[in-house]
Amino acid sequence: MKVKIVNKSAFETPEYATKYSAGMDLKANITEPITLGPLQGAMVPTGLFIELPEGYEAQIRPRSGLAAKYGISVTNSPGTIDADYRGEIKVLLVNLSADPFVINHGERIAQMVIARHEKVEWQEAESLEESERGEGGFGSTGRN
Repeated sequence: MKVKIVNKSAFETPEYATKYSAGMDLKANITEPITLGPLQGAMVPTGLFIELPEGYEAQIRPRSGLAAKYGISVTNSPGTIDADYRGEIKVLLVNLSADPFVINHGERIAQMVIARHEKVEWQEAESLEESERGEGGFGSTGRN
């Protein structure tokens, strides 16, 4: 699938790191470092603008390495970029650790996954069909 991209960043256009990668790394395109204190967030620009076809979205997800090692995550994870959005892709990062974290120019800050989605047409009803799970919510299916 071909997707139009305008790259105003100082970096190469994002690409897949391996043959089977689902996401592409996004880099911070900033003029000076951003320090995230504990529980602090920031909107980090990437310098990228995309034009997705109808029926697709770009999902912005945390990078597992930043999350595991430093507690850095994407606040609205996954963030969604709709097909009709034409503004700059910015990443809402949050520091969930007890230590400050410095984001430098060119830091790989998130992953972007392009995904197909469906539109639903609601069908009003008075009730729903029964299922084995029923109304069981969070944790209702056990630990395993």
